[in-house]
This record gives sequence, C-alpha cells and structure tokens, in this order.
Amino acid sequence: MVDMSTFMDAHEIIEITGMSEAYAYKLIKQLNKELEEKGFITIRGRVSRQYFEERIYGVRKEEQKYASV
Repeated sequence: MVDMSTFMDAHEIIEITGMSEAYAYKLIKQLNKELEEKGFITIRGRVSRQYFEERIYGVRKEEQKYASV
C-alpha cells in the first residue's frame, strides 16, 4: 500500500501556498503533465510531494542531504 503522504492534494497545496482551489488544481494538472512527459505515471487530483517541493521551492536531493548536517 502506498503511503498517501507521498502525494499532495489540492487542499494541502492551498494550506501551504494560500492559493485558490481552482489554481491549486491547475497547478496539480500542470505538474502531472510534466511528470507524464518524463514517463511517470500520475494520479489525477494528486501530485508527488517530492516533485512539488522540487518545482516550487527548488529543493534538490543534494541540498536536502547537506541541510541535515
């Protein structure tokens, strides 16, 4: 079973960013389209938390690794 905290829904994006519900869904659709173009399978109405953070905040795995040191 997949841990759903791996994915974000529109309501969580609204809480984090303060954007409207319509824009949150638009953002999810855009990010999922990008992932599909890279060959990933996506879930409608949800987006990968990791990809969201990477695209919105510019967080990369290398930066996360050194941030905990």
